Amino acid sequence: MAVSSAFVGCPKLETLLNHHNLSPSSSSSVSQTPLGLNGVRVRTRRGLIQKARCELSASDSASNAASISALEQLKNSATDRYTKERSSIVVIGLSIHTAPVEMREKLAIPEAEWPRAIAELCGLNHIEEAAVLSTCNRMEIYVLALSQHRGVKEVTEWMSKTSGIPVSEICQHRFLLYNKDATQHIFEVSAGLDSLVLGEGQILAQVKQVVKVGQGVNGFGRNISGLFKHAITVGKRVRTETNIASGAVSVSSAAVELALMKLPQSSHASARMCVIGAGKMGKLVIKHLMAKGCTKVVVVNRSEERVSAIREEMPGIEIIYRPLDEMLACAAEADVLFTSTASETPLFLKEHVETLPQASPEVGGLRLFVDISVPRNVGSCVGEVVTARVYNVDDLKEVVAANKEDRLRKAMEAQTIITEESTQFEAWRDSLETVPTIKKLRAYAERIRVAELEKCMSKMGDDINKKTTRAVDDLSRGIVNRFLHGPMQHLRCDGSDSRTLSETLENMHALNRMYGLEKDILEEKLKAMAEQQQK
Repeated sequence: MAVSSAFVGCPKLETLLNHHNLSPSSSSSVSQTPLGLNGVRVRTRRGLIQKARCELSASDSASNAASISALEQLKNSATDRYTKERSSIVVIGLSIHTAPVEMREKLAIPEAEWPRAIAELCGLNHIEEAAVLSTCNRMEIYVLALSQHRGVKEVTEWMSKTSGIPVSEICQHRFLLYNKDATQHIFEVSAGLDSLVLGEGQILAQVKQVVKVGQGVNGFGRNISGLFKHAITVGKRVRTETNIASGAVSVSSAAVELALMKLPQSSHASARMCVIGAGKMGKLVIKHLMAKGCTKVVVVNRSEERVSAIREEMPGIEIIYRPLDEMLACAAEADVLFTSTASETPLFLKEHVETLPQASPEVGGLRLFVDISVPRNVGSCVGEVVTARVYNVDDLKEVVAANKEDRLRKAMEAQTIITEESTQFEAWRDSLETVPTIKKLRAYAERIRVAELEKCMSKMGDDINKKTTRAVDDLSRGIVNRFLHGPMQHLRCDGSDSRTLSETLENMHALNRMYGLEKDILEEKLKAMAEQQQK
């Protein structure tokens, strides 16, 4: 067997070698290598890879034969796992339901850095595909893992490294979901069932953004991209068929409701409002302030362009633009400040706020900071100022408790749709299992057809005309296609008939054994891993 040099130095190939107790050295030297904790070789990774390089490049034929023999052992021992057992879809997440905002903001990944995060995650030994869903209420990583246990461990360690949060602390607040449970979860997220505000629509737009950003990114592969695209379909269908979003409040509207709850009733019309940030969240805050009767709002933003567009869209409210460098001056003149920017560092700290004059007597002299950003725009230390009150996204729970029964009824209707769509997605994913075998069987049949056709043509001589050549070629293709029709039908498991997945996989394994396709499939997977590492 010819061994591709691209395998050497590939971390994921090294993982397979370690997992199956193999190295590119001879089998006898492997058996004498001592084992460390958890069965990991004491020999360092660097030493193992250097040894593999030396042995594969050595001119000594015996050494080469030993290396090839070891890789043959790898193929034979890994065949069951890497051709008969599919990888797992895993979610490693922290949300408003499981982790405080202080932790979520440290783990948050800005949208511009999602491709980098995907690349780093797919560089981990047991991760094949990845996606990041990072919002103000959640930070979830979706991966396709060769090994559930090792994949979770690697991703958690990566999260710890990028956020500075100890692994033990992340483990206390994370949740883990696998395969069907992971599918169910992202469908519920997209439908708005897992949101703080049941049925809110912004999360569906955020799921769409994951797909948009992931297009063309190496690592946002077929399984994970298919999962998110299906989740978008589910989110749209739930909102269309259940009206779960009708009357539902968004995070922004809940923020406005919270502010009004904390203000004296008599001050609702006169309280001075200021919005920091004119993005999607800020725009919605202005919209809901106008709906509550607010007639004037100061908007602080980096540029005036977005503010002007909002002003044109909402003529019913007076919008005054102020640049970012006038933020503190605007805060001094405001009774309520809503912050919703993408800043990764706080805009307001204790030293900024304690020098501000008291808010107007109509609101009781207390200035409200309603921060709906993650990472937070208002430091927790601001809460120590006696003339200020600070609220963040975790404080919105008391607002969304209203109309709970009606939303739960709609959620039950949505669950029926999600269960149905989950079955369809699993059937689609099951059908992917047999794709390598289908391709290999077709290629095997085509090689035989072409070889026999060439023999036939050579016997018929050089004076055969094009029409006859085409007819013979069509005849051979027709015979092969008719012959393959039955096996191909029994390799498909897409939910269109009564055939179960186990029956389909049994057929697949039988064909793999009969035609010797399994080693070829594994070799393709190993080559694909090596090529991915070199990109």
